[in-house]
Amino acid sequence: MHNDARGRRWRSGRLSQLGSSIFAEVASWKREAMADGLHMIDLGIGSPDRPPLASIRSVLSEAVLRDDSYAYPAVGSGMPFKEAAAAWMHHRFGVQADPVSELVTLMGSQDGLAHLAMAICDPGDRALLPDPGYPIYGASLALAGVQAELMPLLEQNHYLPDLDGIPSSVWDGVKFILVNYPNNPLSAVADLSFYERLLHKAKKHDVLVVHDLAYSELAFDGCRPPSMLQLPGAFHHVVEFHSLSKSFNMAGCRIGFLVGNKEAVSALRELKDNIDYGVFTPIQEAGIAALKEAMAGDGRAAVSAMYERRRDAFINALRAEGWNVNKPKATMFIWAKLPQMNWDNGSNWSARTFSREMLRSCGVAVIPGEAFGSEGEGYVRIALVEEEARLQEAARRIGRFIRGDDRS
Repeated sequence: MHNDARGRRWRSGRLSQLGSSIFAEVASWKREAMADGLHMIDLGIGSPDRPPLASIRSVLSEAVLRDDSYAYPAVGSGMPFKEAAAAWMHHRFGVQADPVSELVTLMGSQDGLAHLAMAICDPGDRALLPDPGYPIYGASLALAGVQAELMPLLEQNHYLPDLDGIPSSVWDGVKFILVNYPNNPLSAVADLSFYERLLHKAKKHDVLVVHDLAYSELAFDGCRPPSMLQLPGAFHHVVEFHSLSKSFNMAGCRIGFLVGNKEAVSALRELKDNIDYGVFTPIQEAGIAALKEAMAGDGRAAVSAMYERRRDAFINALRAEGWNVNKPKATMFIWAKLPQMNWDNGSNWSARTFSREMLRSCGVAVIPGEAFGSEGEGYVRIALVEEEARLQEAARRIGRFIRGDDRS
């Protein structure tokens, strides 16, 4: 065993601003639960539990065995994937994007989200971020030395920011505004009328809109989330992140893209050219296969339909157990207000306490809402990453916990 060094600290203080400590706490709760012998159902992390289609895996496996697949892929090349992504944008949204100048391939949308602020901002700049919001949004600003202006997303406003409530002085002082619909963790959706109002604000105040559209293909009950780039003139003020992780069960492959405003896309491409050599070519080829499947038929629809079935089975089971949870129109998540507890000690718990005690009591893991920002207090995020029977079992365990059946 080596003793810790007592001199200089080899750790940046910047790391304390990355992500949420609650995720680390939840991980420790899981380890404790497993050490205690609990059979855990993990509904915390939104990682798909199924593989991509066999046809996509076949393309990947064949490409991996080719001798010519192991050169540097290079960020600036990879035209076949960018052309497929541009074709998919036109097929899905009617959006015409130039794959050369208006699109850049990424190692997943999180890669782009982590680096975009560094590419388009200078230290001391400001940006508007949602609260609650996905943790990488704030972490990316910390890395870039950019200050966050938080927009509360409230249930009474359907989790949309109050654009008119943001002072003109704030609009005029920010470099970009980040929005995410369908939303993680809130599962809220937005329509084109909201995007029209947002684009009007962006034009008026010369602000870039960064739209995280990673969940565009996971929508239910006939909902078809639009792209903000569908709006006339949007390419002057909008960039949009897309991901193949959730829609095609390709989370481990790490592939996505940014599309939109040429200057912002070029800035991120230039930064990425200095950081890495691009996405492994066989993964790009698998991505092309996935996008072609979606354009030809049911690749996306099958995944979306699966999550819709899981949503219905789980929420119906929760309601039967006494937790009346709202049914989301999109994403792989349930954003649930804490239930009324039927025993005294649980009546005034925080989301963190509720999540910890539920995991310790019945072995079901969820994420406290405050992990995504202060406005998330009083809620939990539940990921639909188990089959229907397991989700129904989770609901039964949660019901016993809420009622206090297992307490002496």
